[in-house]
Amino acid sequence: MTNEIPKLTSEQLQDARAAATKARRERAELKAAVRSGKLSISKALETALKSDTLSRVLVLDLIKTQPRIGDKRALEVLRRLGIAENRRIRGLGRHQMSALIAEFH
Repeated sequence: MTNEIPKLTSEQLQDARAAATKARRERAELKAAVRSGKLSISKALETALKSDTLSRVLVLDLIKTQPRIGDKRALEVLRRLGIAENRRIRGLGRHQMSALIAEFH
């Protein structure tokens, strides 16, 4: 039994590319809104949990949108809160969510 990649028509490929581009754009807009201060971390988390696309944002990337927080500090925050580096918003437990909101409130 082989798992072959299905052959897609050029129209299906074009639709898939468009959907992927739209999803990347939505996630970038969420992070930009947090970076600019239009959205707080707590509001961004609330918004992301309502959207399948936005809930796929890495928590690490969301933390790095905060002023003066780069890779090193973001990783320190994740370790302190007990959140894995590769965790996405949709994978946060309620205690992790509460701790993250408290950290940036």
